[in-house]
Amino acid sequence: MKKSIPSSIKRFIMTLIFLTLAAGLLAGCGQGSGAFKDDGKLHVTATVGMITDVVRNIGGDRVEAIGLMGPGVDPHLFKASQGDIAKLEEADVILYGGLHLEGKMTEILEKMAKNKPVVPVTRNIPESSLRTVSDGAHDPHVWFNVKLWMSAAETIRDTLIENDSAHEAEYRSRAEAYLAKLDELDRYAREQIATIPEQGRVMVTAHDAFGYFGDAYAIEVVGLQGISTAAEYGSKDVTALRDMLVERQVKAVFVESSVPKKSIEAVIEGAKKLGHDVKIGGELFSDAMGKNGTEEGTYIGMVRHNVDTIVGALK
Repeated sequence: MKKSIPSSIKRFIMTLIFLTLAAGLLAGCGQGSGAFKDDGKLHVTATVGMITDVVRNIGGDRVEAIGLMGPGVDPHLFKASQGDIAKLEEADVILYGGLHLEGKMTEILEKMAKNKPVVPVTRNIPESSLRTVSDGAHDPHVWFNVKLWMSAAETIRDTLIENDSAHEAEYRSRAEAYLAKLDELDRYAREQIATIPEQGRVMVTAHDAFGYFGDAYAIEVVGLQGISTAAEYGSKDVTALRDMLVERQVKAVFVESSVPKKSIEAVIEGAKKLGHDVKIGGELFSDAMGKNGTEEGTYIGMVRHNVDTIVGALK
């Protein structure tokens, strides 16, 4: 006849097993996901590619920057994975767009701000310079006004200095050189858009991401959807935009790399049925940059591509 194990011993064994498993889990958590190397650099996680690119230009070899959202990713609809959360948790500094660009991720970022520097790069842009849309919200696509994005670059510079003051001189030197390039980019956009005949300066896109661009460079912008692709568009929106194209004899519309083409294609088809042919003038980069390693995979290259594509189609 088998003897039963006393309940006290059973409890001891179960407790021992639990403590062993817990220790293993804690050890695993301490090791992290390996998002960053243990190299003594300032570790920065940014949300959209436009921010990541500025960080790398100003941070140079003193900073390791990781971007959460790559080419073709829509920040309005982005949902952070466990791997993304790990990249945020392991960073020394987190930089994001703010103004609800990152949609539902905003809550996660605000909670993390209790434990580390989490900085919206638009925080120093005067409210008077921001575009106000429905319900008093501000348009987050500030990078399309290069002058405003220069303010974001200065905020990034100051944040790097605050968290790595030993290399302040390097950050200031690289920021000065980069800001000079942005100033040149602003002049280029202004001069090129001005070559389009005034009556033809109408750019139609899938969603209203280019409002700052239109205000800064004197071109009318019309979007099928609102400032966020999370907003639904309906048949009335398609019909209204179709009628505008026909009435004003607009010859070209633009698709966006991070937004499905079907919305704009519906407008083109509607105009065609009314006897007005509209072509796709090219693909613009709106909420995401181009592929890594390409000119369009940088902020400056992305803006130049957009300007050249718009001018080429409308001029």
